[in-house]
Amino acid sequence: MSLFSGELEAKRLEVLHELIPAAAVIAMLVNPNFPGSDTQLRDAQKAASTLGLQLHALSASSESDFDTAFATLVQLPAGALVVGADAFFLGQRDQIVALAARHAVPTIYAQREFAAAGGLVSYGTVLADAFRQQGMYVGRILKGEKPADLPVQQSTKVELIINLKTAKALGLNIPPSILARADDVIE
Repeated sequence: MSLFSGELEAKRLEVLHELIPAAAVIAMLVNPNFPGSDTQLRDAQKAASTLGLQLHALSASSESDFDTAFATLVQLPAGALVVGADAFFLGQRDQIVALAARHAVPTIYAQREFAAAGGLVSYGTVLADAFRQQGMYVGRILKGEKPADLPVQQSTKVELIINLKTAKALGLNIPPSILARADDVIE
């Protein structure tokens, strides 16, 4: 099962650029220990170049790395942040969201859980849909199908979540074009 998360980096950058058009420098937080981080960063750099943006990579692979990454972010100075899709980051979402709020950095995330925890915006795969598909595969295997005979599935359902409370705290007005595309708006 593929979660189709890293492949969405270009779209995340587009949404962030639409939200913060004045931000010419954007940072991206990646976990160098995550096998997909090189691909995520490469895709984001390509998208940034297309949009005329500078993209700086920040690394974090442990809880203690986040403070350093955000200190570097402030020194750049970057006008916005993209948090790469990574299970480690999802587990540390409260810390990451709190640091983004403390430093008043508009941030886009790959999972809904970040926006629900107070993050500005998320755009990514609907994990519940992916898990449902995985459950269906388990059912097929338990009924006798061989895993090797089953094709790789890719969850293609994505969602855009906007946290208006966080936008207000950052002094941002969310453009109506983005609000209209949102699957959920947290007030």
